[in-house]
Amino acid sequence: MVKLRAVRDGDAAAALSGAVLFKVLWDRLADMLGITATAVVLDRAARRARTHCHELDGLTISRVDGQFGYVVPPSLARVRGPSVALLRLLNELRPLLVELTGQVAVRHLEEAPELRGWAPARLAAS
Repeated sequence: MVKLRAVRDGDAAAALSGAVLFKVLWDRLADMLGITATAVVLDRAARRARTHCHELDGLTISRVDGQFGYVVPPSLARVRGPSVALLRLLNELRPLLVELTGQVAVRHLEEAPELRGWAPARLAAS
């Protein structure tokens, strides 16, 4: 007998580390925008979020040998579920995505079960 349970928004994220959640975010955006645009947008959002959350100081997005990549700070790797730092990052990411794609990228993020509970909420008509 298989026991089924309803999955609430964000349940998929609760057991994952912040580093894994950032990877899901990176992969989803790269799938839609491409690696270069993802790196630029996330780097800009991270720079803005760092002014309010020093936990993001160790987040680096860089290009090495023609390839973009990132390093997540150890504090994000230790945290389970969406941390305050990731929420700050998403608060800064939301307006950038809306400006670039309207609601398309935001909806794309919301489709991932791991991001559903903490992906940028759809903005009211701006």
